[in-house]
Amino acid sequence: MPLFDDAQTAFESKSDKDLKKAHMLFKLIANPTLTKMGTWMFKIPFATNIPLVKPVIRNTIYKQFVGGETTAECLKVAKELYKYGVSSIMDYSVEGQESEAEFDSVKEEILRLIKIAKDNPNELPFVVFKPTGFGRKDIYEKVGKNLPMTDEEKQKWQAIRNRFDEVCKSGFEKDVTIMIDAEESWMQDAADDLADEMMQKYNKERCIVCNTLQMYRHDRLDYLKKMFEKAERENYLLGYKVVRGAYMEKERERAEAENYPSPIQPDKASTDRDYNLALEFIVENNYRISLFAGTHNEYSSELLTELMRKYNIPSNIHKIWFGQLYGMSDNISFKLGNMGYNIAKYLPYGPIKEVMPYLIRRAQENTSVAGQTGRELSLIEKEIKRRKQA
Repeated sequence: MPLFDDAQTAFESKSDKDLKKAHMLFKLIANPTLTKMGTWMFKIPFATNIPLVKPVIRNTIYKQFVGGETTAECLKVAKELYKYGVSSIMDYSVEGQESEAEFDSVKEEILRLIKIAKDNPNELPFVVFKPTGFGRKDIYEKVGKNLPMTDEEKQKWQAIRNRFDEVCKSGFEKDVTIMIDAEESWMQDAADDLADEMMQKYNKERCIVCNTLQMYRHDRLDYLKKMFEKAERENYLLGYKVVRGAYMEKERERAEAENYPSPIQPDKASTDRDYNLALEFIVENNYRISLFAGTHNEYSSELLTELMRKYNIPSNIHKIWFGQLYGMSDNISFKLGNMGYNIAKYLPYGPIKEVMPYLIRRAQENTSVAGQTGRELSLIEKEIKRRKQA
């Protein structure tokens, strides 16, 4: 049997009722028309205040992809997952902040998560934040492109740097690894430079700070190798979450509208190639680089297990982690956990209304990624059938 065809292990944590709900949800997501209609409706500001809408969301898409409204609810889910060898990353999925007060509020929430992670190191080995949670996109873009800035904008950039440093310092003091998510290419340069600054400062003895590489960009493999050479010269450790990426359509549209070369790979095969090459480069140089391989791709996940065997790396070494989103690819996550590999689910939390942008992306992702929904459905149906025959 192929490595990730084990539906029994994948859904061991789900009751018959939860499995049937997941089946119904992925059936709905499999219909592009219904997904588009739901996506459009939930973008309407008052949609979640319509009677029955919130309970329907809570018991379907929200329950499938979100850990809960609060950290307490989320931690309960994380502890349940850890019974099956699967850790979690509590992801504060509230988006769209604009004011300095809101950015400070996000920072305080991340600092709170670091304290929770310190007290639950097995269940919560990482804390993650998005650069845009700490400051405005236009500030990052101006800094990255060396554009003129007003005194007020310079102050806002310093405030962003201070938030980064406060969070990374807290991770360093509490021995909690901090992962910095990726953003759109036009603001990523400034975020990359800040992440590198934090790695230089806090990654001297072990990897505390990890940046993110989106391999749908054609320049990321070269960037990884360039940063490795820099870290070798200056003697500090690197950490990278490696993903395929999440902003492809937006990137292409903007490049065309503003008439600059697209940063995106010419095709999916090129993305897959660079993703797998990045895994091999990092594993080969694991004395210097830590890896979090965020992927729902079964081939890449199995490849990483093979690379670890090739380089005689123990399955539970803290330097190498696998990761998937909560509610997706349980056949990969629970199988790897069952085999003793380090695996963590991204476990979002937040009020239903405020995590709707996240939920919309999850529904769209399952619809647009070739074969994703069909794969989820076939495994769920396989397990439902097995249970009936048991």
